[in-house]
Amino acid sequence: MNIAVDLKLDIAKLDSLPAMPAIAQKLLALALDTDEGERQLLKLIEQDPLISAKIIGLSNSAIFNSPRKVTSVQDAAMLLGLTRVKAVALGIATMSALTRLPEGQLKTNDLWLHSMSIAVAMRVIAKAMPPRTRPLDDQIFLSGLLHDIGYVVLSYLDTTASNALHTALQKQPDRPAVDIEQELLGMTHGEIGAHLGRHWGLPEEIIAVMRYHHTPDDEQAAPGQPLVSLVNFAERILPLVGVAENTSQEITSQEWMELGIDPAKAEDIAEQIKEVAEQASQTASAV
Repeated sequence: MNIAVDLKLDIAKLDSLPAMPAIAQKLLALALDTDEGERQLLKLIEQDPLISAKIIGLSNSAIFNSPRKVTSVQDAAMLLGLTRVKAVALGIATMSALTRLPEGQLKTNDLWLHSMSIAVAMRVIAKAMPPRTRPLDDQIFLSGLLHDIGYVVLSYLDTTASNALHTALQKQPDRPAVDIEQELLGMTHGEIGAHLGRHWGLPEEIIAVMRYHHTPDDEQAAPGQPLVSLVNFAERILPLVGVAENTSQEITSQEWMELGIDPAKAEDIAEQIKEVAEQASQTASAV
């Protein structure tokens, strides 16, 4: 039986996917510009043991270099900032809702490492952008954490197809992942992720990131820019962290300038990114 046909049928029946987790719905709707919003955020997270543990683990990782051990969600919020805590909690809730055991070749922890590494790499790149065009920190983290959620959706819907894809990706490291996906599945992980994003009513800019992070020049990527380009740059600088997507290629001077970044800073940015990626790898077991 043809894997591509089977997968398309599954994607067409998104009712087979779980609803957006209740905590994710509440987090998305929560405004953080009031004291009550802040209290509700901390309360929601504290009521979920998995999310609480992961956020505290992240806070104690080398990425954020906390001067003391973080033992509570409140301390984590002071260190990471409320908007970043909200984004990370959303990412954890989303990924957890789509994880089935036993796992196939796609390991959730590997994807979490990859996604966290991309998120912190995006933040490094964004700091070099002009302030007026720089995305908000919560947008950076949420788009980085969810950009590859299509891989999790695929594994949830059809573990056999997912395993076949990851085997092919490992055997053909010189081919772009999207070409292999199109050939094997009839669609890409970006398309699959965007289906989920629309099904769950996620923000348009996040859906655009999911769909177009491998094709940032597509005119339909505009609602997600510059986040789409930030993900694309980060994946090209860190092609082998967690989940290999066969994306390594040099970023041109013109591409850097389109983000408002001096190409002369590219080497320094890449070095900073590799450093934070090494730190992120240390969090894999704790987060």
